[in-house]
Amino acid sequence: MMTTNNFVRLTGNLGFDPEVREIATGRKVARMSVATNESYTNAAGERVTDTQWHTVVAWGRIADQVGKLLSKGVPVSLEGRLVHRSYAGKDGTKRYVTEIVLSDFKVIAYDKRTEDVVTKAAA
Repeated sequence: MMTTNNFVRLTGNLGFDPEVREIATGRKVARMSVATNESYTNAAGERVTDTQWHTVVAWGRIADQVGKLLSKGVPVSLEGRLVHRSYAGKDGTKRYVTEIVLSDFKVIAYDKRTEDVVTKAAA
């Protein structure tokens, strides 16, 4: 039995259209940003919404699906793993990145007549 200790599941909206690039012959990568919202009532009794932005990266076949099925504002449920990495910026300084490497996603569609949530699995 395979166990995965590094597992992330988010539900949110895409912040921009996915950027799909071919980095080598036949090797594609898609980069996108997903916003998640959490609401709470503060001490003054006011409703406050906290929005967090998450960078998501998809590779290969999933990158193709992301490019075809997702666009800015689309509600999505996604699963993946959290990755921390560093790289040297153009100015030579070391930069750190935290991102989610996508393994599966579903587009969430809301039926306005019944307000039921309907999910469409990635093909």
